[in-house]
Amino acid sequence: MSGLWIGTFTALWLGILTSISPCPLATNIAAISFISRCVNNTRLVLLAGLIYTAGRMLAYIALGILIVASVLSIPRASHFLEQYMNKVLGPILIVVGMILLDLIRINITGSGAHDNLQRRVGSWGVWGAGFLGVVFALTFCPVSMALFFGSLIPLSIKSNSTVILPAVYGIGTGLPVIVFAILIALGAQWVGKAFDKVTQVEKWIRRLTGVVFIGIGVYFCLAYIFKIRF
Repeated sequence: MSGLWIGTFTALWLGILTSISPCPLATNIAAISFISRCVNNTRLVLLAGLIYTAGRMLAYIALGILIVASVLSIPRASHFLEQYMNKVLGPILIVVGMILLDLIRINITGSGAHDNLQRRVGSWGVWGAGFLGVVFALTFCPVSMALFFGSLIPLSIKSNSTVILPAVYGIGTGLPVIVFAILIALGAQWVGKAFDKVTQVEKWIRRLTGVVFIGIGVYFCLAYIFKIRF
């Protein structure tokens, strides 16, 4: 049970870290802009934030089922992971940590289609937020790719979780939108200040997480690859 709680907390943290990273934060800002159209109706603002988060969660659940269940359903792959998962996880965590620390840079150019998409779904009303959640969740950048494919998926495979951990990760990626939806409902002037604070804090949170990932990755390498006992 403790392992499940640790995995759940880790998935939630990875989702929150993803949501406040520069590229996903930009998509969340676009979502906030869309949601703010309902600013005169408090209930619609909060509902749109929840629907957006649900859209992200469903997208990550679908990916989790597709990837994790497919891997675990292959006997050879499942047997390989059972034997070597801890050995593979160490180097993966080190690489992800280096990406978070900007020691490894991956350039991915954006499509620039978010504004056009937002305008198109604007006529769908509050349900358009759910569609934006799905689309934005599938718009990966280097940091979100590293966190999802390099951390969450191995964690889900190790925990044999095709739904719970991806769902918790999706909730984490949408939490800031829910928070800002509440701020919009309470007073739109608070939103700008809150975004500034998040932008300032994100760099240090990402660096701290990167250091932790590298540390855990080094430990896994020493313990499971080099068989060093502590």
